[in-house]
Amino acid sequence: MSALHEIRRHSLAAVIPVICFAAIGYFAYHAMEGEHGINAYTRLVLQIQETKAALAEVTAERRILERRVGLLQADQLDADMLDEQGRRVLGLVQPGDLVILGR
Repeated sequence: MSALHEIRRHSLAAVIPVICFAAIGYFAYHAMEGEHGINAYTRLVLQIQETKAALAEVTAERRILERRVGLLQADQLDADMLDEQGRRVLGLVQPGDLVILGR
C-alpha cells in the first residue's frame, strides 16, 4: 500500500507543472501562429510593402496621365498633343507620314 501511496503522491505533485507547461505551450503556439501572432504580423508587413509599391506605380501612372490631360485643356492646348490624339483616335495618316506601329 505504501508504494501505491508514493506513486499517487508523486503523480499529484506532477499535475501542476504539467498543466503549467501545457498552458505555456498553448500561449507560445498562439503567440507565433495565432490570428494576431508574430507570423500574422510578418505577413501584414509584407502586404503593406506590396501595397505601397503598387500605390507608387499607380501614382506615377496617374501623374503621366494628368500631365497628358493638362496638355489637352483649352487654356493651355498643345497643338502637337492634339494632333497626336486626333490621329490616334480617328486613325488618320497624312501623305508623307512615317507610321511606326507600337502598342
